[in-house]
Amino acid sequence: MHVLLLKEPRDGESGPDPYIKELASYGHKATLIPVLTFKFVSLNTLSDTLFRPEKYGGLVFTSPRAVDAVKMCLEDEKIRKEWDNIVKDKWNTKSVYVVGKTTAALVKNLGLNPLGEDTGTAEVLSRVIIERRVRGHKYSTTFLPLWLNQKRSLPTALRDNGVPLETLTVYQTVEHPDLEKNLKNYFTEQGTPASIAFFSPSGVKFCLEVVQRLSGEELCQIKFGAIGPTTEATMTAEGLHVSCVAEKPTAEHLAAAIAKALQ
Repeated sequence: MHVLLLKEPRDGESGPDPYIKELASYGHKATLIPVLTFKFVSLNTLSDTLFRPEKYGGLVFTSPRAVDAVKMCLEDEKIRKEWDNIVKDKWNTKSVYVVGKTTAALVKNLGLNPLGEDTGTAEVLSRVIIERRVRGHKYSTTFLPLWLNQKRSLPTALRDNGVPLETLTVYQTVEHPDLEKNLKNYFTEQGTPASIAFFSPSGVKFCLEVVQRLSGEELCQIKFGAIGPTTEATMTAEGLHVSCVAEKPTAEHLAAAIAKALQ
């Protein structure tokens, strides 16, 4: 069966995207259509902040794009050398948290030692940080999360539990310029897919009206999947029946959920 994945290809991966690979193991043909593109902001402020680790108690990376923003600040050879020889080691004396395995792998490439790679969501990560505080890990200085506007649950939870925090938005999401054209081409060539998976609330916002229009009367036959509970809540609020939700935000878990829904 055909499965439409409304997501960007995984950066830095060799071979097929893991979501396509996992769905193929269940006998399903998956296609990716990029939904979002990213606009980086506040990079001058970020660069200044990265080179003042003494001011902060740690870092929180909420997504791979936050890591990309840091990499952009380190593109100059002289700046990267200072980071590699001095600054990263100062950050490694503190706590560096991440949301998920993909972000953790990219953070390791910066020379940092991440915590929380098994959390998967900002909500779960906030509990990990708070629990460490309860167990006696003191956060006497401010934490700096590099975050996206939608991830409000993390700073709210940390502040409510006494973890000092300074937030910096380093990128914003905007609709991919070819989204509607790519969706029209897909439906024309492949027909209505058996399943469509959303990967973010923004994806629902940008895609849903077009998907509804192209599907027509066949909309009710589509098994809609969500990468996680936040995306599921957005889909439900928009009136979609969500057939499956990944137990964890990984290719393996989403493919298993879709395969079960399509049985």
